[in-house]
Amino acid sequence: MPDRFGPARGELWFRLIFSLFGLALMGFALVYRGLGGIAWVEVVLIASAFFGGTALWTGTRLWRTRGGQDGL
Repeated sequence: MPDRFGPARGELWFRLIFSLFGLALMGFALVYRGLGGIAWVEVVLIASAFFGGTALWTGTRLWRTRGGQDGL
């Protein structure tokens, strides 16, 4: 049963997969292109904060709701 005020588990799984894909794509770009300057550092920090934070929040939410209870 979906949470009354939050996203359903299907949407949480989509967010988790999308966030992990974003982190992997950023890692690939870093390996392929390297850090070229201060702008790259800024891009990597913002992307890491966004994708990493979303993945962490979504993973925590999925873990708490795995048995059907919200747990909050």
